[in-house]
Amino acid sequence: MASMKHRIATVLATFALAGGVHAQVDLPGKGIAVQPLQSSIAEESFQTLLVGRALEKLGYTVQPIKEVEYPTAHVAIAQGDATYMANHWDPLHASFYKNAGGDAKLSRTGSYSQNAVQGYLIDKKTAERYGITHIDQLKDPQLARLFDTNGDGKADLTGCTPGWGCEGVIEHQLTAYGLTGTVTHVQGSYSALIADTLARFKQGQPILYYTWTPYWVSGVLRPGQDVVWLQVPHSALPGEQAGVDTELPNGRNYGFVPNHQRIVANRQFTDQNPAAARLFEVMQLPVGDINAQNLAMRDGQNRPADLARHADGWIRAHQTTFDGWIAQALAASR
Repeated sequence: MASMKHRIATVLATFALAGGVHAQVDLPGKGIAVQPLQSSIAEESFQTLLVGRALEKLGYTVQPIKEVEYPTAHVAIAQGDATYMANHWDPLHASFYKNAGGDAKLSRTGSYSQNAVQGYLIDKKTAERYGITHIDQLKDPQLARLFDTNGDGKADLTGCTPGWGCEGVIEHQLTAYGLTGTVTHVQGSYSALIADTLARFKQGQPILYYTWTPYWVSGVLRPGQDVVWLQVPHSALPGEQAGVDTELPNGRNYGFVPNHQRIVANRQFTDQNPAAARLFEVMQLPVGDINAQNLAMRDGQNRPADLARHADGWIRAHQTTFDGWIAQALAASR
């Protein structure tokens, strides 16, 4: 044990003195290439890059990130066509995980980023003027018409990109709450849809939209100041989440349970690479840090060079934490 601690201390000392691992240190990832995936959400790059930086410190060769939507990504990782994804939402992506083979094919230990929330919001001005607190109030055609953007008399809900986990939840809930006759789930590129929503808000028009945190939207449309969360009349989730109670301890119910973003990886890879498996288990990133980085992207720092700078800057600002992850991963490989 003493010898083990000495070896790890030597490695960390080398990090501190040279900014990296000495070429003579036999790293566990030497000669092994890994393939990261992420969805088309550019704001997921920050989390994905941080995992890649840590894997590089362990000697792995990290291939450029490939963009694949969530259902396909889970299948690709399970089949070994890719190695990992840093943005698996649990429990939102539970069905994707199960359908791709579950624990037999995939690994998801640890909680990379905790307590991500999501739900439906409207602008505060309209909420207070008409007393709207629950989404099922939009069964009233008069209230629904307030959020009509195309003249068909139905409320237009800025929703999910097709294929995302939230798509199934929204569709299920619109039916469960009797809203299909008065609310339209508007789908497409979320970034484009929310840009239109923000433009309408700036023009003083009512808005109705779905969003999640961590994401930049809630830094611009601020809950409690600009917009308010809408409650749901009762819990109603589809698939693997069916029967889950979404009511909070304070009695409020926003229709979704808090999610943890986890690193999902190929099971065969983690079984054969204990250093990487341990790294995936111990990495943790505060939601507030993701929100801040995402807002910087929204404000124009969104080029690949900017994202790389954000990741490297976060590591420098949290060097002790980062080095601790590497130390734990190296210990698991010894």
